Amino acid sequence: MFATLRNFEGGLFDDFKRLEREMDQLLGHGPWSGGIRAAAHGSYPPINVGVTPERIDVYLFIAGVDPKQLEITLHQNLLTVKGERRLQPVEGAEYYRRERFDGEFHRAVNLPEDADPEKVEANYKDGVLHVAIERRETAKPRQIEVK
Repeated sequence: MFATLRNFEGGLFDDFKRLEREMDQLLGHGPWSGGIRAAAHGSYPPINVGVTPERIDVYLFIAGVDPKQLEITLHQNLLTVKGERRLQPVEGAEYYRRERFDGEFHRAVNLPEDADPEKVEANYKDGVLHVAIERRETAKPRQIEVK
């Protein structure tokens, strides 16, 4: 029954399909939303967080940022990273699409309760900020001997 409705050129279903594509592109759910360069506005920089029994590793992908200008804080298990990336525009160029974020950013990540704020180390290399937070000794599993 609906097969005949889809055969109309410029029909209702074509309009719905076009609207769906436009909404996906607008909201970042389309086929172009999977890469680092296509991160939705407000979610820059992309973050990976990994946890082992010994530490918590946070990776922020911030190529083009001066690491000396970063502000990194850890307060009540909330890791916050603030910074800014400035891209130099090409003189005379008119952009019809820009996917690289520039400007100020602020990301906050809740960490496990056993994160030790006294044992934090941050390193920046090849556009990736790595923040390593050790876990408190009391939270690490230990073997108990049976007597």
